[in-house]
Amino acid sequence: MMKLTELGWDSFFEKHFTHYDKQNYQALRIIRVNREKYVACNGAEEYLCEVAGKFKFETKNKNKYPTVGDWVAASIIPGEKKAVIHAVLPRKSVFSRKVAGQVTEEQVVAVNIDTVFIVTGLDFNYNLRRIERFLSLAWESGAQPVVLLNKSDLCPDSERRKQEVEAIAVGADVYIISAYENKGLENLNKYLEKGKTVAFLGSSGVGKSTIINSFLGTDRLRVKQVSGRGSRGRHATTFRELIMLPDRGMVIDTPGMREIQVWGDEEGLKQAFEDIERLGAACRFRDCGHDKEPGCAVQKAIKSGALDPMRLQNYLKLKKEFTYLAERRTMKPSAIEKAHWKKISQYARNIKKNKL
Repeated sequence: MMKLTELGWDSFFEKHFTHYDKQNYQALRIIRVNREKYVACNGAEEYLCEVAGKFKFETKNKNKYPTVGDWVAASIIPGEKKAVIHAVLPRKSVFSRKVAGQVTEEQVVAVNIDTVFIVTGLDFNYNLRRIERFLSLAWESGAQPVVLLNKSDLCPDSERRKQEVEAIAVGADVYIISAYENKGLENLNKYLEKGKTVAFLGSSGVGKSTIINSFLGTDRLRVKQVSGRGSRGRHATTFRELIMLPDRGMVIDTPGMREIQVWGDEEGLKQAFEDIERLGAACRFRDCGHDKEPGCAVQKAIKSGALDPMRLQNYLKLKKEFTYLAERRTMKPSAIEKAHWKKISQYARNIKKNKL
């Protein structure tokens, strides 16, 4: 029988569970989510769960519903391996992104994680700007990011790639690995301790499932071949799952992300671009846009070659996205709708004008 501590239970969750313990609820950890179906574990048994009617009535935001990694207070149905979820305990860390499209809502990807493995392929998937975006959201989550450069067997210049990533991933470890050849994976063992949770994040086809299969020593997770054109991956994982590693910690496998939009405030951005933030503090003007303002320390660093102009460009782009997100989140629904129809009207006028 596994102890709750081996599932990640600690004093933080113990403190917040006291109220539910008095109601004779049990603490369960969500290990699998597929749409609105939940599977949870207490270390001894797994239970098929559904949320209580009262929970549905009182919970308006989807991001408050259980997700993989959550600890919940539940009542076990006697004689059945089923349970009813009454509450979700506060989360220690949350990796979120904005849902795709125009809707301004949070999509919670993984919670209560200690380490985020950001996986990128050393093939056509390699993209420094995408790694910076992942790092920004990883720091925002409250977990420790680690960058894994997979598929070194396809890249003869992997050491140079590592140096490039290390230059932008300040405060995060960077490792070269080959899941296909089972090389470099031993460096990750220190993150896979009992009671610790690691989440794998990255685009489709970067090898997340292959890495986890290597840890398990078996082909438990389905792996799809990567298409030859552009080395673009296809989704092998279709739902989120927390997997126990033999005599070690836990890993959360997530579906590949073709699009990752920012969520949260700018704290993660500040950590991911700590070098630019530090330079910006030395600018002559506090509201410096780092463009053509006199006394701009950031532009000075670019001219001297100390800062990559593409890194600044990505920083400004992400900063603009966070600003836009903040504005959208504070707008009233009616204002959002009004702005939406204003754009449609302007578009219609432009079409009519062009026809004339």
